[in-house]
Amino acid sequence: MRAARELRLDVPASLSIVGFDDIEMAQYTDPPLTTIHQPIHRKGEEAVRILLHDPWQPDSGHAERRRLEVRLVIRGSTSQAPQTRQEVSDPQG
Repeated sequence: MRAARELRLDVPASLSIVGFDDIEMAQYTDPPLTTIHQPIHRKGEEAVRILLHDPWQPDSGHAERRRLEVRLVIRGSTSQAPQTRQEVSDPQG
């Protein structure tokens, strides 16, 4: 956001910015940063469980994978994309 400000770009009117991890500081930036929230504690728990389970079993040949829910936390650094009008040609002339 600092670089956008130095380039005199208005966030979010000219440029939308999204961060990742939803750190606490994101809500205090100017404008507040839209972020992707991930369940960091659950991520750690799953990592430990996988490590204790020995994911590299000789018979499997691949690592175990987990999918965790994430969510978009919308704040002030994003805006809706401008509507663009697309020309549609009439196939019948």
